[in-house]
Amino acid sequence: MKTDLKHTRNIGIMAHIDAGKTTVTERILFYTGITHRIGEVHDGAATMDWMVQEQERGITITSAATTAYWNHQNEDYKINIIDTPGHVDFTVEVERSLRVLDGAIAVFCGVGGVEPQSETVWRQANKYNVPRIALVNKMDRVGADFFSVVNEIRDKLGANPIPMQIPIGSEDDFIGVIDLIERKAVIWHEDETMGVKYTMEEVPEEYVEETELWRERLVEAVAVSNESLLERFLEDRSSITVEEFMACTRKATINMEITPVFCGSAFKNKGVQRLLDGVISLLPSPIDVPAVEGLDPDNDKTLIREAKADAPLSALAFKIATDPFVGRLAYLRVYSGTLKEGIMVYNPRSGKKDRVNRLYQMHANKQNPISEVYAGDIVAAVGFKNLKTGDTLCAVNNHIVLETMSFPAPVINVAIEPKTQADIDKMSLALGKLTEEDPTFQVKTDQDTGQTIISGMGELHLEILIDRLKREFKVECSQGEPQVNYKEAVSIEIIHREIFKKQSGGRGKFADISIVLGPAPEKTVGLTFVNEIKGGNIPREFIPAIEKGFTQSLTNGPLAGFPVDGLKVTLKDGSFHSVDSDALAFEIAAKQAFKKAAAKAQPVLLEPIMAAEVLTPEEYMGDIISDFNKRRGQVAGIETKAGVKIIKAKVPLSEQFGYVTGLRNLSSGRATVSMEFSHYEEVEPNLSKKILEKISGKSLV
Repeated sequence: MKTDLKHTRNIGIMAHIDAGKTTVTERILFYTGITHRIGEVHDGAATMDWMVQEQERGITITSAATTAYWNHQNEDYKINIIDTPGHVDFTVEVERSLRVLDGAIAVFCGVGGVEPQSETVWRQANKYNVPRIALVNKMDRVGADFFSVVNEIRDKLGANPIPMQIPIGSEDDFIGVIDLIERKAVIWHEDETMGVKYTMEEVPEEYVEETELWRERLVEAVAVSNESLLERFLEDRSSITVEEFMACTRKATINMEITPVFCGSAFKNKGVQRLLDGVISLLPSPIDVPAVEGLDPDNDKTLIREAKADAPLSALAFKIATDPFVGRLAYLRVYSGTLKEGIMVYNPRSGKKDRVNRLYQMHANKQNPISEVYAGDIVAAVGFKNLKTGDTLCAVNNHIVLETMSFPAPVINVAIEPKTQADIDKMSLALGKLTEEDPTFQVKTDQDTGQTIISGMGELHLEILIDRLKREFKVECSQGEPQVNYKEAVSIEIIHREIFKKQSGGRGKFADISIVLGPAPEKTVGLTFVNEIKGGNIPREFIPAIEKGFTQSLTNGPLAGFPVDGLKVTLKDGSFHSVDSDALAFEIAAKQAFKKAAAKAQPVLLEPIMAAEVLTPEEYMGDIISDFNKRRGQVAGIETKAGVKIIKAKVPLSEQFGYVTGLRNLSSGRATVSMEFSHYEEVEPNLSKKILEKISGKSLV
């Protein structure tokens, strides 16, 4: 069914772990009629948490997609929803979802407020310019404070949160909200309708003054973002209609000048319908966001694709998943044109054409077959053999490459090996499928031991993947202890000349380069290559080969073979032989130059540092800080919120293995921790020596 684009919303639900994202999504599915019973996360029955591991742990691991319909002001709207994980180990799922969404609901816990992963997902949404509305959830919980959370959104996230509602009561007395635009109380009655029915009543007398105060702030905030509205507001505010005001509020939200804030308790079935009205009223449709830009792969010219069904096709693959029934599923966001079953499409990265075998509208892990989709839609497709996350699909005769996605590098390794001969081939196949699905999961073979090494974003990430190997792919494997992904860097500049000569009868090899090798400029990763060759000392066609040689060398550092985090190489001079010099000779010279020069440039070991935040009752604070000190941690600050102490610290990842269990023991199970990767930092020399000895298995003299 073709939906008018202005009646389509592509939204994500994002938050810190345990803020209630999946519960909010479950209520949306219930109230929009997609499900006829409500699945609860704590029962392991949530529709969107369809993986066995998600149901067992009560967390979201993969971003699940679904489509719902909502009637707003007597018009039907189509809402494509992606429920994203909150745990930092699965941050890539949030990143790739936000890349293809037009708007988002940021869910905050009424007690916890802005938590570490809230800040991470907020930054990711800023990166992709995704307009959002906020929901302060769990207003029924002890310690819930709506206005405190609004202040935290302003102070910690640098946003401009503007309440559209204020709560009536809190904790056990939370019964509804006051709509500041309509000046009406929306009351949910706890009955057998599960919150489907609510009543609109007059604002209770004790809330009239507070309602007017917050309504005035709302009107002022919106008026400031619109000059003509501001003039009328100052002259005669009664001339502004509700429709005009909502149109200006919507524009300010889409321009990310304000963040409208709603409140409710999804678990107690309060506030979700009004939130859905907010999604329709305030978040953008595909035609409200700028037309997508891309490059012509044939000449690098910038191209624009309008969100129109009759425009040339452009779509982005933002997720690859393996489905046990239909096989390899590619989740696509169609930005322009029409995608039909059976047509051929072009992949500019691979330079190959592919046929779209089947299209599905997704509902968590269930599929509804459809024959075609249009610009602005999100769909799952089957039939692509070589498609990767971040690939563009376009019309065969009208090429475009959309901006792809960048993913963080893994920080933790585990060695695994199959238990039986029969598991060897199965494991190889299964690991291939898992790496296709997850760009932050990497697999390599250790050249010295022959072991298979898997890398990921954290202990939980790898634990889930190994669990999936066993359950989904029936691969029995043993695993080693988790290992840290160290990196290397050089700390001083070295001038070096490398002459590569090889004579083996007939035509030989010759390359001569003079370089300065040193640390990379601040905050840059990879190779910074500067060519200062003047004249024709080295022909221009050989320069890319030199750069390639140094780039490839970065994977194998001089200390222990860890990747080099950043490097600057300046090519100063050199010479060539008219017969014996070629690109390969200069590439080999560059590799040899790196090996010798990097070893002299005082190489250092870098380790990943995690940002940890512990919420604990005050009586355990001393023990927890003492434990951080033992783990080489640095406490960055201590806050108090809702009677709980929040300890923020930076701790090396190598010291954090098994920390969750240790924290439970220290606090009798009452403290919780959240961690995310912060940065790489140089390891102190004595410790670096011990680490390198441990890795090499022998003493370094």
